[in-house]
Amino acid sequence: MTVRRSLKAIERAFADLEASLADIAKRVRRSQRAATRGTRSAGVRRSVKLTPKRRAQLKLQGAYMGYMRQLKPAQKARVKAIKARRGFESAIRAAKSLVS
Repeated sequence: MTVRRSLKAIERAFADLEASLADIAKRVRRSQRAATRGTRSAGVRRSVKLTPKRRAQLKLQGAYMGYMRQLKPAQKARVKAIKARRGFESAIRAAKSLVS
């Protein structure tokens, strides 16, 4: 009888050991996934640093796109040609005059 009890105790010990190893493996996989995702947590975005020069460029681009949406294809071609020759400011002035 003591042999049977000893075998049962060994089986329980192995089952406990197997469960512990499975738990450790699960934790390792979880930490590996977290490490590959980076240091940022989910849903957090990095803040973009805009220089005053870049902000001005984006405002010009937005104004240009806003006017271009309102133009017909031939007018768009004319404004694009102006932008290529003289830049955004001139193109925006031309597009504004065509819209209104």
